[in-house]
Amino acid sequence: MAYKKSFYRTALRFFAITIAITVFSTAARSDTAPDRVEPPFWWSGMAHSELQVMVWAEGIGSCRVETDYPGVHIKEVVSVESPNYLFVYLDIKDAPPGSFTLNFKLEGRTVYSYEYELRQREPGSMYRQGIDVSDAIYLLMPDRFANGDPSLDDQPGMLEQSNRDLPDGRHGGDIQGIINNLDHIAGMGFSAIWINPLLENNQPRYSYHGYATTDYYRIDPRFGTNEDYLRLIDTAGDMGIKIIKDIILNHCGHHHWWMDDLPARDWLNHWDSFTRTTYRMTTIVDPYASQYDYDIMVNGWFDTNMPDLNQNNRLLARYLKQNSVWWIEYSGISGIRMDTQPYADRFFMSDWAHYLLHEYPYFVIIGESWIGDPAVISYFQGGKVNHDGYDSHFPAVFDFATYDAIGPAFTEESGWSTGLIRLYNTLARDFLYADPYSLVVFGDNHDTDRLFTRVGEDLDKLKMALTFIFTTRGIPQVYTGTELLESAYEHHGHGELRANFPGGWPDDTVNKFTREGRTEEQNIITDHITKLLHFRRQTPALYAGWLMHFVPEDNIYVYFRYDDQETIMVVLNSNGREKELDMERFREGWYGYSGAEDVLTGMRFEGFNTWKLPADTGLVLRLY
Repeated sequence: MAYKKSFYRTALRFFAITIAITVFSTAARSDTAPDRVEPPFWWSGMAHSELQVMVWAEGIGSCRVETDYPGVHIKEVVSVESPNYLFVYLDIKDAPPGSFTLNFKLEGRTVYSYEYELRQREPGSMYRQGIDVSDAIYLLMPDRFANGDPSLDDQPGMLEQSNRDLPDGRHGGDIQGIINNLDHIAGMGFSAIWINPLLENNQPRYSYHGYATTDYYRIDPRFGTNEDYLRLIDTAGDMGIKIIKDIILNHCGHHHWWMDDLPARDWLNHWDSFTRTTYRMTTIVDPYASQYDYDIMVNGWFDTNMPDLNQNNRLLARYLKQNSVWWIEYSGISGIRMDTQPYADRFFMSDWAHYLLHEYPYFVIIGESWIGDPAVISYFQGGKVNHDGYDSHFPAVFDFATYDAIGPAFTEESGWSTGLIRLYNTLARDFLYADPYSLVVFGDNHDTDRLFTRVGEDLDKLKMALTFIFTTRGIPQVYTGTELLESAYEHHGHGELRANFPGGWPDDTVNKFTREGRTEEQNIITDHITKLLHFRRQTPALYAGWLMHFVPEDNIYVYFRYDDQETIMVVLNSNGREKELDMERFREGWYGYSGAEDVLTGMRFEGFNTWKLPADTGLVLRLY
């Protein structure tokens, strides 16, 4: 296996370098910078005053470190199994912005030096606001969204080049393509974009996916540069759009640069032979779970090309925490989506989140805990009093329980536990969460069947599902292509699931970013999303108000969102025929009002006697 070969290669290098170290120490050598210094720079005035600097260069592990700069003190220098690393811990509590030289000396001679910069923080950086319940998230996969700079498609040194004919290959989408089409996203009313990983994934296959990082400080050059990423965030910010960074701390890619020379054996979770995680997240919360099952779940590899990182190694743990802070401070992102949250060591995850929120108290982290049981999902949201005392400190998590319910809720016949009662029953378990309003509600993402597929490719059912997503409690999220009626099953292949956005490539014959390029049905859904999101943004009762719902009967679900200023009533009729609804049952919600108007169609209801509901329709009613 790749990780075993890496370990043997590392051992051989240790032996060779040990022999050469005497020659290295006495040879005349001019000062030169180490090959890698991470983080490459930092900021003065951070909440955490201790800074770890990881340095890689041949034989540097035998060096002493010196510096001379006001307020900078070397606290600790850590050598590891590999002779080519040093971990330098600096106290920078009182250090002003500026640059200072780190000198790496061997037998009195400086063999490496690095000019380290402490930058000035932006005013108010600590108090930056993350996403909140007023936001709506648009998820996109950068390789499949739009190709704004075809010259980036094939980059020297990249193991996989572009091939648009290969469903699971790289297709050429990039950061410039996102920038070019921000108006499409903003026009629909989305105020945040979750972008699948943009960091370097120099893997030989499936690198478009992005979840096997090979450099934690570099944007993949096939997407652009670090500076392009900053430009995207600034341009989006000017349009009222926040950026959510997708990161993975459970594993890296097996072509990560450090795999040829691991700092230490325990940098990764090793097994005698390849051992895949069981994906059984229940073993984490199960009070009766065996240690055997727990260990495989948490320490098993997610895939053959994704080495499992050992966050119990204190050097790696600090490296990962600082990397996340570095990207927040450097780029100005408004949120982090944490991939595979339960698969990493949960105590590290808690410490990581606490570390970030100490620097940025109003920042938002959204955890991915892919399981349909609210009891398990709620365990991974911070602020809950769990049975074992665990607190993840994650402000938000994805609502996979509601995701599971959304598809069948709109396609099944009404029954004791089928049809729209699924939505009611799921929300009725919100008492399990510390903050159900911070759950992210969605109908699909880049790993699941498409929402249009899940509702039987029925236009009216799709409209109802979106109406629910945009009007229930929580933060709504929609995946690219929903507005285009994209349909695909996950088990038919991820390439089909992650289709290109037509019009995003120079040679596309149709441009779905424009109204003229879309079909009538596609415009119906795009308009539906646009009306709902613009109304939601202007209506605090709808995104931040209380929720009161009634047990669905005859596949009709009625609920109210309300605050001290107004009340919004939502009625979902998931029947293929017109239905009459006796409104007396819902007096608790409409009492004090004289009528209602549907914000989508303008349909008005005078009085609250018996209403006639159109077939397969969702009504969003402002009461007056």
